Amino acid sequence: MARERHSDEDILKLLREIELKLASGHDVASACRNIRISDATYYNWRKRFGGMGRAHLSELNSLKKENARLKKIVAELTPARLPKAGIC
Repeated sequence: MARERHSDEDILKLLREIELKLASGHDVASACRNIRISDATYYNWRKRFGGMGRAHLSELNSLKKENARLKKIVAELTPARLPKAGIC
């Protein structure tokens, strides 16, 4: 069986579904089984995305993009272009 990759938005939606099932009296194992994920996956997702809303997620994604852009700029700098102030 192939592993399914979920987007961050999908993970937030699934975590919300599990929270609703838990609030209605289901246990974690049955709530995860209904959504077709393992208990370990649920706990990892909860640790990573717990308490995060869509606004925080979009902010996190924009920061990741900016970080990648800045890393690319730094990587393109060669030691010859850096000032001789002892940075290298």
